[in-house]
Amino acid sequence: MNLKKYVDEILSDIKSKGKEAVSRYTEKFDGFSGPLKLDREDLEVSSEIPDEDEKTIKRIMNRVKNLHERQFPEDDLFFQEGSIYGRLYRSVERIGIYVPGGQPLPSSLIMSGVPARIAGVEEIALTSPPTDGKIDKYTRYTAGLLGIKEVYRVGGAQAIGALAYGAGMEPVDKIFGAGNKYVNEAKRQVYGQVGIDGLAGPSEVCVVADDTARPQEVMADLQSQLEHGDDARAWLLTTSESLAKYCNRARVEVELLSDLQSCMNRANEIAPEHLEINTEEPADLLESVRNAGAVYLGEFTPSAAADYFLGTNHVLPTGRAARFDSVLTVRDFLKPISFAWTSEGEFRGNSDLGERMAEIEGMSAHGNSLEVRKNEKED
Repeated sequence: MNLKKYVDEILSDIKSKGKEAVSRYTEKFDGFSGPLKLDREDLEVSSEIPDEDEKTIKRIMNRVKNLHERQFPEDDLFFQEGSIYGRLYRSVERIGIYVPGGQPLPSSLIMSGVPARIAGVEEIALTSPPTDGKIDKYTRYTAGLLGIKEVYRVGGAQAIGALAYGAGMEPVDKIFGAGNKYVNEAKRQVYGQVGIDGLAGPSEVCVVADDTARPQEVMADLQSQLEHGDDARAWLLTTSESLAKYCNRARVEVELLSDLQSCMNRANEIAPEHLEINTEEPADLLESVRNAGAVYLGEFTPSAAADYFLGTNHVLPTGRAARFDSVLTVRDFLKPISFAWTSEGEFRGNSDLGERMAEIEGMSAHGNSLEVRKNEKED
């Protein structure tokens, strides 16, 4: 099967036939033929969630909120020759969040929903594939805590099409959330029609460790990320022969190197999603980090802690994209808008630069737009 062509056919069908096509694919792939949008009573699920789980989700959300609130940028204005320049920040107005089905994934929703609300996003549409006609109760409960009132029983490429083209709902401006290969390809194809957070690949972890690292902990960290799927990857870069031998098991890529700087150089080549530095003095190696989605220092900062409760975001670049991409932040839900208010003095003193550049580029109308302002104002 040609994945690109297959997804393109689904998206084209949705673009032309709208909600009818979305409903048809939902029945075909998820066996559900009822209303796509959940009723208000379907979102009120506190009675279905154990008290301890309610407390857990709320505590995690508060930790994520506390760290992400610090990311909100203030408008950046500065003055020059009587002029004002800078950037204004405005939130994306309407977003879509995709949450995979099949198992509870409230942490996935938290990592997108919390920074979206901090940024000031007002409208959020959530889509998730139904199981036996239902969306996971933990996903619905978390959506309620985030104030999300639009939740749809739609998964796969058809969910991305519905969000992008407004099939059965209002179209969104940007789509967030990871999914399977069909979701990923659909996000790639609708980019430009809408924005996307990125193209998530298989999970990755790279551990840099020396003789001071406990083998059981290192192995547990490697296995925690391999749990995400058969295509997940785990590397151990170490100066310890005994640690290399202990972790040399199925699916773990072990490299025994001469010194820690060599380990860091190799880690930068890999550009992993998660980079753990579990050495005697991990902070000494932080300056050597060039390419990583996130860095976790020391024995008590495993990737699994960041995935769930540290408060840092676990939406990270994969597949060596850390060479040019970064962790999801509040800024991903904001649009920086360039701002300028030029004084007459600065304009008159510098407009010759623009006029000459217009001549170089053969853009006479641009030049005229500048020159006409140099004329004396008529009474």
